Amino acid sequence: MIEVIGVSKDYGSFPALQNVDLEIKKGEFIAVLGPSGCGKTTLLKLLAGFMGPTAGSIVMNDSMVASAKRVVPPEKRNIGMVFQSFALWPHMTVADHIKFPLRHHPNSRKDSKRAMSLRINETLALVGLDSFAERFPAELSGGQKQRVALARAIAPLPNVLLMDEPFSALDVELRMEMRKEIQKLHRETQASIVFVTHDQSEALAIADKIVVMNKGKIEQIAPPELIYTRPETEFVATFVGKCNVVKGHWQDGRFVPAIDSKSSWPDLGVAEHFKKKGLYPVRPEQVRLSLSTGTETQGRITYVQYQGHEIHYTVEAGVETWTVHEPISSPRFQVGDAVEISLKSAPKPEKDLVFS
Repeated sequence: MIEVIGVSKDYGSFPALQNVDLEIKKGEFIAVLGPSGCGKTTLLKLLAGFMGPTAGSIVMNDSMVASAKRVVPPEKRNIGMVFQSFALWPHMTVADHIKFPLRHHPNSRKDSKRAMSLRINETLALVGLDSFAERFPAELSGGQKQRVALARAIAPLPNVLLMDEPFSALDVELRMEMRKEIQKLHRETQASIVFVTHDQSEALAIADKIVVMNKGKIEQIAPPELIYTRPETEFVATFVGKCNVVKGHWQDGRFVPAIDSKSSWPDLGVAEHFKKKGLYPVRPEQVRLSLSTGTETQGRITYVQYQGHEIHYTVEAGVETWTVHEPISSPRFQVGDAVEISLKSAPKPEKDLVFS
């Protein structure tokens, strides 16, 4: 169990983190998601012990490891760390990279050479590198280097694995493959994982829970499906999935969009924050387009992008710009077409819906 309690971090006069509260349960996979400069890497450095908070405290397994007055250094915390760069030592073989933390990590025991050799072989087999033990980093591909970095971090069985955008140096195909590797490692090691990323699709795909950050603050903490279907702020809505935030007003529990005062949309679990501001978040795939009959024109197609399984449209609707995703089987529209915009019917989610 890790508890981040009222943590703030200032760099001079700049507040990098502001009163952050976060709880990470044993075995939980947390993705910290946000744009550059939002504070996510600062939070990871505080968890690792690379620096201390300006205010607040961090507790790991009922032990205070960081406060404004005292910081337990990284080598005395039971953590594993995977850096944005692979951070491999060019003079060490793959096996030596795994051996190093087994000798020096605070969680490692003084096992016999045979026991250490067995652990090295187990770890390499877990990441699919058992036949690469004697190779040096210069002899490995990018994906293999990343696997070595992962193996080095998990070898001493840390309670928490901290990962700072570990796939940023990999191409798209390798990133997809490494997502599967991380999920496999999580299942088999049962370690808590804190995974920092700016890639929303990565966070949605692999995490148990997502922490969305913006300007040093946490905007929302929830499982991926709730982050996507029930955003609580405009930032979460537009950063995760490029939601359309529609203007209008709420009346008798239904939403009346400004672009069509004759229509009313049902409450599909919209957060109170949006209701108070007269807004309605609509995902691109929740919108239906149809050719205008001439009297009900609400928008005009300005961009069309073919994406294989669906078509992406950009629609100018008065002062608003909408993003709409239609399946490939739907009627096609061209740039300049006048269209009507409506909301696709969808079941209202249960208010007490819980994802484990």
